Amino acid sequence: MGASQNLMERWKTLQKCVCDGARLMVGQGDYAAYAEHIRRTHPDQRPMSEVEFFRNRENARFGVGNTSGFRCC
Repeated sequence: MGASQNLMERWKTLQKCVCDGARLMVGQGDYAAYAEHIRRTHPDQRPMSEVEFFRNRENARFGVGNTSGFRCC
């Protein structure tokens, strides 16, 4: 692997880390990691679609359906 290829790979890894961190800060997890986890550890369950996953994370973030009285905003 050449030096420029290695640098590009490191740059892509950094970009992914920054994007993943930003998503987690606003309550949006990594769909690919979620889907892989479900396939690996719960093979009998169908993973949520990307849209369902997004909505689920948004609902959790803003306390939709939460009966304890806590709500983010």
